Amino acid sequence: MQASTGMLTKFESKSSRAKGIAFHPVRPWILVSLHSSTIQLWDYRMGTLIDRFEDHDGPVRGIDFHRTQPLFVSGGDDYKIKVWSYQSRRCLFTLNGHLDYVRTVFFHHELPWIISASDDQTIRIWNWQNRSQICTMTGHNHYVMCAQFHPKDDLVVSASLDQSVRVWDISGLRKKHSAPTSMSTYDDRMSQSNAQQTDMFGNTDAMVKFVLEGHDRGVNWVAFHPTAPHIVSAGDDRLVKLWRFSETKAWEVDTCRGHFQNSSGCLFHPHQDLILSCGEDKTIRVWDSLKRTAVQSFKRENDRFWVIAAHPTINLFAAGHDNGVMVFKLERERPASTVYQNSLFFITKEKHVRSFDFQKNAESPTLLSLKRLGSAWVPPRTLSYNPAERSVLVTSPAEGGSYELISLPRDGSGALEAADSKRGQGNSAIFVARNRFAVLNTATQTIDIKDLSNNTARSFKPPVGTSDIYFGGTGNLLVITPTAVHLYDIQQKKSIAELAVNGVKYVIWSNDGLHAALLSKHNVTIVTKTLEQVSTLHETIRIKSAAWDDAGVLVYSTLNHIKYTLMNGDNGIIMSLDQTVYLVRIKGRSVFCLDRNSKPKVINIDPTEYRFKLSLVKRDYQEMLHIIKTSSLVGQSIISYLQKKGYPEIALQFVQDPATRFELAIECGNLDVAFETAKQLDRPKLWTRLGTEALSHGNHKIVETVYQKLKQFDKLTFLYLLTGDHSKLARMAKIAEHRGDSLARFQSSLFLGDLEDRIQMFKDADQFPLAYMLAKANGLEDECQSILDGIGISEDQLALPTLGEPLSQPRPVVETFKANWPTKATSQSFFEKALAGQLEGLSLDDEPTAATNGLDDAADDDGLTKNGALEADDDEDAAGWDMGDDIVPETDNDFVNIESTDAAGAGSSEADLWARNSPLAADHVAAGSFESAMNVLNRQVGAVNFAPLKDRFLEIYEASKTYLSASPGLPPLVNYVRRTVDETDPRKALPIIPRDLEYLASNDLQRGYDTMKANKLEDGIQIFKGILRAVLVNAVASESEVAEAKKLITSAGEYAVAMSIELSRRRLGSPEQLGATPELQKRSLELSAYFTIPKIEVPHRQLALLNAMNLAYKSKNYSSALSFANRILANGGANRILETAKKIKAQSERNPHDAFEIEYDPFAEFEICAASHTPIYSGTAYEECAFDGSKYHSKYKGTVCTVCDVCEVGKRGSGLKLYD
Repeated sequence: MQASTGMLTKFESKSSRAKGIAFHPVRPWILVSLHSSTIQLWDYRMGTLIDRFEDHDGPVRGIDFHRTQPLFVSGGDDYKIKVWSYQSRRCLFTLNGHLDYVRTVFFHHELPWIISASDDQTIRIWNWQNRSQICTMTGHNHYVMCAQFHPKDDLVVSASLDQSVRVWDISGLRKKHSAPTSMSTYDDRMSQSNAQQTDMFGNTDAMVKFVLEGHDRGVNWVAFHPTAPHIVSAGDDRLVKLWRFSETKAWEVDTCRGHFQNSSGCLFHPHQDLILSCGEDKTIRVWDSLKRTAVQSFKRENDRFWVIAAHPTINLFAAGHDNGVMVFKLERERPASTVYQNSLFFITKEKHVRSFDFQKNAESPTLLSLKRLGSAWVPPRTLSYNPAERSVLVTSPAEGGSYELISLPRDGSGALEAADSKRGQGNSAIFVARNRFAVLNTATQTIDIKDLSNNTARSFKPPVGTSDIYFGGTGNLLVITPTAVHLYDIQQKKSIAELAVNGVKYVIWSNDGLHAALLSKHNVTIVTKTLEQVSTLHETIRIKSAAWDDAGVLVYSTLNHIKYTLMNGDNGIIMSLDQTVYLVRIKGRSVFCLDRNSKPKVINIDPTEYRFKLSLVKRDYQEMLHIIKTSSLVGQSIISYLQKKGYPEIALQFVQDPATRFELAIECGNLDVAFETAKQLDRPKLWTRLGTEALSHGNHKIVETVYQKLKQFDKLTFLYLLTGDHSKLARMAKIAEHRGDSLARFQSSLFLGDLEDRIQMFKDADQFPLAYMLAKANGLEDECQSILDGIGISEDQLALPTLGEPLSQPRPVVETFKANWPTKATSQSFFEKALAGQLEGLSLDDEPTAATNGLDDAADDDGLTKNGALEADDDEDAAGWDMGDDIVPETDNDFVNIESTDAAGAGSSEADLWARNSPLAADHVAAGSFESAMNVLNRQVGAVNFAPLKDRFLEIYEASKTYLSASPGLPPLVNYVRRTVDETDPRKALPIIPRDLEYLASNDLQRGYDTMKANKLEDGIQIFKGILRAVLVNAVASESEVAEAKKLITSAGEYAVAMSIELSRRRLGSPEQLGATPELQKRSLELSAYFTIPKIEVPHRQLALLNAMNLAYKSKNYSSALSFANRILANGGANRILETAKKIKAQSERNPHDAFEIEYDPFAEFEICAASHTPIYSGTAYEECAFDGSKYHSKYKGTVCTVCDVCEVGKRGSGLKLYD
């Protein structure tokens, strides 16, 4: 028997000993009953614990799910059987009756029965609906270890430590407890009477049919075959026995020998002729039930297996052991397949090669039989097709890995055996040319290039740890290692590109061969054909397969979904799946795939959502309009997507919900839709928001309606004053009088200039002095005398203040109540014009060329549009250029060197051409197009904070041109300074960039090193940050210099992090303050240890180690001091430092213990978070700066990088460009 490499563990839990296991028939759940009295409910697909049930007293040995109801049953050492509801998460009731431990419990497949086996030597059947015991089956004279219903017939099989297996007939019990029927005949009545009479004589309803004896010791488990009349049993005699029975007799067929300890569980494979068994010898063994021979085995180091179970429908098994449970498969279920043009070639479960025509939607007859390839129970792993020779290359993991090269017949004519095949050892094999194929042997770590005669043409050693190979384009291989993917040139025998991606399992090439999707267990990484990363995404559920749509959208499947992702990382769900499928081709609305039974399937999908998003990204508004008009693309996800991308006016077209429509209408300024929606909802808060928005738009008609709805009379009065609507202002005065609101009435009369009304208001309120003063101030002498007569005094008796000029009536400069206030016309997008019915005569050239939503638009090198703006094109590096209205077509001059700076509209200056012709941010800065430079940096490295780059921008801008004084009174002539001095065509000329890479490396970097050596860290950190900003906005002359620039960025970033850690430590306080506070002392020791982690130059690292060693020694952290001393001695260097290290090492070895326990493990792999200065251990999720590569804990995502002070942490970019 061979140890299995095909047994695939899908889930594993850690707990106390597992004694019982049950799969849910539909959901990805598994119940585990533990020796600790707990029942666990796990989602084995997600690897999460859903619930725990604790009501038993003592170990729980039996567990089972009901097939259709939300119930499960358990039995334990407390003699109790409990029926639970996993919906209400509680025990519904308890069945009492057993007198000893309950070993197993199972539901009947159709009747409301439960069967239980117990150490009280009985088997009992219970009706869980009326909660009563209906049968007790006696006959065993020792513990009954297992009892199960037959999956179809009225039979029960039981196993006991009395060394026997018994088969029971329970057909009488079914008749007795079946639903009553009308008995029309005398025979029926006599039969029923006789049945009742036998009960009176003590006969049972369950009769022993067969007693199977053959085990030499107790039998631990027994199980029926799902369909055939077979029984399998496992016992303490270490044997697994196969039995057969008929209507009249039963007999032993054969014995499977191999376990070398007690065999504790066994079962039949639900779909194949296999038997699985487990035992206390820590193994799971697989047997061929036809040949009774061992097929494979799986062994654990320390855990004995106690129980094994099979999923009723899918190829999953579970085994319980001393420390938990594991869910596994026996072999990979992914069918080996390959696609060529309109044909799919695949291998069936029977190991037959077939093809499927995508156009005809038809499957071919069998082309070839591969039954002789590998082991009978190990399916082929991969299939590669050579159309020139019409041959296939098949690999199998059996026998350490093998491949077979076979020619396909022209027409399928049955299960033909391969007549002329060529075989060899290898773990992976693919065609790389018309007459060549590559074979990887992982054992020898060799890749052989062979011809069609199976002769080796050349061999080479791939990168260390290579686990798989894939086609990488003409003459290239994609070499997969656990931590990276290499693009390997077969002719040069070297890696020409590398991308760090962990755990890649499959590579899916796009239809045009320009992009590839690297599929890992939980990640999808999209790369170009030169291994430049485009985007990446993470899934919590396993990713199973992927295929490219014709439009360049990657459609991929997980265990339970079909999803999609665009090139820019936008993704979503297309549909859910009942069963896992493997995608092979996407064609329109059809997804062609293979299921786990290797059967071709066609699934119809709705690609509208991802096509709409793709057209949005590409700004294909014609397609967007077509989709809106012809589809029902509705959903919260698409609405939120459009809002996020800044297209609320488009989202508005999809929304039916009034509240959401109102929000979107407000966001995009569509007051008409917002007004109609507010009328429909009629909520005060919505009216208030609408009024505020309408006022900002100058739409006082809507504002008036809002104030009327909200009865805000004071605001309404003031609005009428502003617009000059005196008739409505007078009406507001009347309304105020009817409401009895004196203040509002007075305000209205004041605005109207109505003196009589105001005087009368004062009279009515008995405010005669105020009424008199108002009349006197406005020269109404008759009214003054009338007031004096009314109150009975003369004017001589009054002491009046000095009265000024009467108040004039406020009037607007221009009366605007007849129409809304004029506002500046806003430019509409192409899409908004189209929605307004203005599509006729519009072209996409009218749309601004700014980059949006992940795809960049650039200038076309071939020409200019009629209006002077460059035509839009999908070039990754050109988006965000300054495309001002003043740019006009360039003149036909062959050479332009000196131009006037005031040539407004006369022609394009050379600086304009720099910004047009270069994707480098530095060239945009030199041209004075700071905004487009910022856009370029944001897209490439996620730059968001540009204040630190101000000096660098000005430095480049000032250095790119010189000025020559002309005649007095005229502006100076401008001379543009180029770095491409030999270029005569101004359209290809590029500006000089000061402080280039060589200068930074020979000057600034050395100054930074000097500050480290001189312990001037405050100056040093500014120098290194300055280096980073200078490289960020720079240009180089070759690809080799790009590599040098990356090294310089890495070095400067490491020094900046290191210095910031040490400066942070020094800011904690003086040694006296640290000594008084243990927490500060502990933090100081940690920071000094972290200071040694960044990858700085060895002499400088020695200084960091010396600092950490001295601090640790002074703080009596002798173990840490010893660790630092050892590192110093290992590095070598200055004698003085080495002597100090030797002394401290000698002292620390006497008492290698730490007084302060710090968070620092010298043997663990970790990075330092540049923000919190705490460890990020290997395997922990983290974010990083796209520019300098500094690492951060996930909580700092979205913040500004503390190293470069420019980029956003966690924001992905296309990568910094320094060379074009």
